[in-house]
Amino acid sequence: MPSYLEREGSSLVYMCQHLIERTGKKNSGFYLNDFRKLADTIIVNEQKGIKTLLIGVSFALLDFAHTHPMPLKNTIIMETGGMKGRRKEMIRQELHTILMEAFQLNAIHSEYGMTELLSQAYSSGNGIFKCPPWMKVFVRDSNDPLSESKPGQGGINIIDLANINSCSFIATQDIGRVHADGTFEILGRFDNAEVRGCNLLIE
Repeated sequence: MPSYLEREGSSLVYMCQHLIERTGKKNSGFYLNDFRKLADTIIVNEQKGIKTLLIGVSFALLDFAHTHPMPLKNTIIMETGGMKGRRKEMIRQELHTILMEAFQLNAIHSEYGMTELLSQAYSSGNGIFKCPPWMKVFVRDSNDPLSESKPGQGGINIIDLANINSCSFIATQDIGRVHADGTFEILGRFDNAEVRGCNLLIE
């Protein structure tokens, strides 16, 4: 994904920059299109048994899986979103299957968030996201924007109480399913929804 200096104000890049600084490791950083260097770093970490988190946008992870497949034992791969016009759109299950096969992993982790929210939801596999206690996800009927239910399937609405001094109520263009325990899945986007997000920062 793009480096912090290339896009000031990106919440995703800001989060990753913070994590990079917290690791205190000289090899922690943004690799953008330098897949060879990224692969070499991961290989060294794997050989030394260093726990590693590789966060990337979906189309970049697919490109990396195509050019540098390798068995991973100490690395968690976390994808952060769709293709954003860079590759053919695919459902999350298909994306995860490709990545799991390329890296011989049992699960792919996911992050769900957006610039308008200060909180994120995370999945440790199977596309099932969990929110922090101050963030709630509901669904609305695609034909009635004022309807709201939980559980159910429809357009995703989010309440994020971490959004102090900003809007805490977001109606997204994502389609999803909310389960009775509060976990949720993202199934896709509404037709003609705007292409957006940090995936476009390098264009």
